[in-house]
Amino acid sequence: MSGINRTTSMKTALIFLVMLICSLTLAVALILSNGLDFKRQQKQLEQELAALLNIIAINTQSTLLTNNRFREEQRLAAFDAITAIKNIHIYKYDEAGQQLNFFVSYNRKDIGPWPLQIDRISEIITQKQPIRKGDTLEFGRAVVLDNQLLGYVYVRATAEELTQSQRQQTLVSILIAILALLLGYILVLQLQKRFTGPLNVLLDLVHRVARERDYCVRAPAAKVQEFNLLSRAFNTMMDRIESQLNKRAQAEDEIKQLNQSLEQKIAERTAALRESNQELLNTLATLHQYQNQIVETEKMASLGQMVAGIAHEVNTPIGLGVTASTLLQDKVQEIESAFENKTLSSNQLARFLSDSKENLGIIYRNLERAAGLISSFKQVAVDQSNENQRQFNMLQLINEVLLSLRPNLKKTNHQIHIDCPPELTINSKPGPINQILINLIMNSLLHAFDEGSAGEINIRVELKHHRCLLHYSDNGKGVPEHIRKRIFDPFVTTRRGEGGSGLGMHLVYNLVTLALNGKILLESSLGEGIQIDIDFPVGNLSPSKLNNR
Repeated sequence: MSGINRTTSMKTALIFLVMLICSLTLAVALILSNGLDFKRQQKQLEQELAALLNIIAINTQSTLLTNNRFREEQRLAAFDAITAIKNIHIYKYDEAGQQLNFFVSYNRKDIGPWPLQIDRISEIITQKQPIRKGDTLEFGRAVVLDNQLLGYVYVRATAEELTQSQRQQTLVSILIAILALLLGYILVLQLQKRFTGPLNVLLDLVHRVARERDYCVRAPAAKVQEFNLLSRAFNTMMDRIESQLNKRAQAEDEIKQLNQSLEQKIAERTAALRESNQELLNTLATLHQYQNQIVETEKMASLGQMVAGIAHEVNTPIGLGVTASTLLQDKVQEIESAFENKTLSSNQLARFLSDSKENLGIIYRNLERAAGLISSFKQVAVDQSNENQRQFNMLQLINEVLLSLRPNLKKTNHQIHIDCPPELTINSKPGPINQILINLIMNSLLHAFDEGSAGEINIRVELKHHRCLLHYSDNGKGVPEHIRKRIFDPFVTTRRGEGGSGLGMHLVYNLVTLALNGKILLESSLGEGIQIDIDFPVGNLSPSKLNNR
């Protein structure tokens, strides 16, 4: 022990420890800070370039359709303000010849032209990340309009400014670290002088107490606040030893009182629990009374979800019509300006007529598509809210239901197969049948298939002896035995707390048995999908319907 005291000093240990901690902290901080900042800036640069690529692809749609090279070159010239972009190529896809042709390009003045990348464009657009070669980044994107390939956009950019900025930042960080270490070394030398003096005094006092057992000794006040607090703590330690036994007895009395208080609280909580149980029983009785009202609410929730989906679906053709009308308005303003300035040429007029015909065609097709969607949704909504019996085509009703559910279906990879005679016309209640199909399909989407899987749903309809037989099946996960026995009971679900109300199959059962006066049979095993057979009577068709059949 004496050898260690002679060879190790507190001054050396303090300086070494502080400098080591500072060096490691600065090194780790600088490495992490510069590395993370470089990755952040690199990712930000890639995101900005990807956003520019999307903007170029969107703007290029109109010029590729109209073959307007001059206008596209004017647009690309604006990229002189972005120093990161070196070259931009736009290739037009020739559908007749099944090949790519060069359309226009942009080359930065200090860079010069770049060879065509027609042979590599398919490889570039398939990459999830940009292709990096040193400080050069290559992006590619297909230009598609209404599922029609118009061409490709190729962008070549550089990250030289980012790399140079990172090097300068690293040099500045190293200089700051060196200055910080020098300043820390000077401060440590000053601090150790103030620390070693009070420590030596306190160490002598501790040795005296240990040797002589003189607990009346008190430590003097120190100039350093921390050592002064340590001296006060040492001085009060002896007084606390004497009072410790008294505090222990007092603590035992408090524990006894606490035990008595806990017993009283347990009795009070037990009585409160009995009252809560009674309230719960009353609430359960009230829930049974409002069960039919909840089922109707489930119907309206389903209709509301369908309204939101159709609104989203209708928004797409309307948006395309607005875009085409805006472009047509710009063309009209250009022709009007040329006519007023007496610079209108026959080629310009012919191009205007061609563009106008194409834009009007786009507007007409999309408005017609929106009208069809609204008409189908209107029929589905009327059927859901109307339980009157009428004659209707069964295949048309199924197709309208699938159209109303298309926003939900197109998010998945599932396939729906319909086996129904096109001429099958029945006399029944379309509203309950509509609601039954919606609930069965949504139940399969929510419960039968895992996310990202590709399942199959089969719907088969046939008419036998004035009864309609509807067979529904899927190849999903199936239903466990303990759930299958109670699947038509209310509030039975496998997704409690995840949005499942447990009323879907209960609603289907009520619609089949009460609204349609039919029967329903469900068969399923875990891992083997589900099969549902619905059998309900249909009324006699009118003579005109019989002749059509």
